[in-house]
Amino acid sequence: MKPLQISAETAQKLAKQLNIPLEHLMHMPQHILLQKMAELAKQTPDPAADTAVDSTKQEPKS
Repeated sequence: MKPLQISAETAQKLAKQLNIPLEHLMHMPQHILLQKMAELAKQTPDPAADTAVDSTKQEPKS
């Protein structure tokens, strides 16, 4: 199995967010990493989603 094809900076950020050693992250199977990233995305609110909701609100016309 070859290491993940991600940048060093991305690997460091993911390892920190997932709370796993960098070496484990780099040799983790891709499908497991994607699953962990999906779980992480569910736990953290998406700031882009907040702006999308705000933009759909319409103010009453006077």
